[in-house]
Amino acid sequence: MTTATRPVVAVDRAGLREALEPIRAHGRSVALVPTMGALHAAHVALVRRAHELADAVVVSIFVNPLQFGPAEDFARYPRDLDADLAVCARESVDVVLAPSVEAMYPVGEPLVRVHAGPVGDVLEGEARPGHFDGVLTVVAKLFGMVGPDVAVFGAKDAQQIALVRAMVRDLDIPVRVDALPTVRDADGLALSSRNRFLDDGGRAAALALPRALQAGTVAAADGAPTAAVVAATRTVLADEPGVAVDYVALVDPESFQPLASQAGGFDAGTGVDRDALLVVAARVGGTRLIDNAPVTMRPPVRVRGSAT
Repeated sequence: MTTATRPVVAVDRAGLREALEPIRAHGRSVALVPTMGALHAAHVALVRRAHELADAVVVSIFVNPLQFGPAEDFARYPRDLDADLAVCARESVDVVLAPSVEAMYPVGEPLVRVHAGPVGDVLEGEARPGHFDGVLTVVAKLFGMVGPDVAVFGAKDAQQIALVRAMVRDLDIPVRVDALPTVRDADGLALSSRNRFLDDGGRAAALALPRALQAGTVAAADGAPTAAVVAATRTVLADEPGVAVDYVALVDPESFQPLASQAGGFDAGTGVDRDALLVVAARVGGTRLIDNAPVTMRPPVRVRGSAT
């Protein structure tokens, strides 16, 4: 029986430098998995992907106050460092960075932050003003502190990934960003640390989100226009009384701008398929959930001799 090896735990910059020194001295590549803790099976999948991409894995565990609004659940967000360290040990994580807020922001709230730009003002950004500025600021700090070769994120947070990739590109940060497909429970619900707040009734209601995405995906595969894809998704959510919809949108996967509401969901004159992302956010009781699904929008089929 193999005994799990406890990772080196760093709680500040000095400890992190000391932990990384032997890794760098041997020329080993490093993958970073940024998390807010409360680790579950989806985080385990991220760590395993990180092991595939690099020689050593660093997991950060930090509940970042900058990305929580005044009315959000910063104080309520689940924290269990001992359980998280046990998960990291089982998954052969090399280093865990688990700083306090004071260690991460030693002079208080930072005067200089990364601004997410227009992509950070729509959908999740509109629902949670300033959220993505906080996310990008802490991710930029983690990249600077760890210096990873690659960072692994989950595709459930699609808008976040698009913004991190844009930041890396626009600011010339030498980190490759890898996105792991959304990990789901057997019933289809996307794994999230917030799922633990759902009671049995809430859990049953939350299953409307993956059902709604499936309905929209099927509509897109059948050649439905943008408006019909969105409508098919909304209908499933509207039929579940335990779900309060925040938004449903069909967007470009990079700009997160909505696709034009026309046949094929885009300029049909191109005659080519277009990748898009179907995104949803909703509240189930006091728990806010997000999910998404990639879809392919197809140009309309024209019958020979028909009017254009």
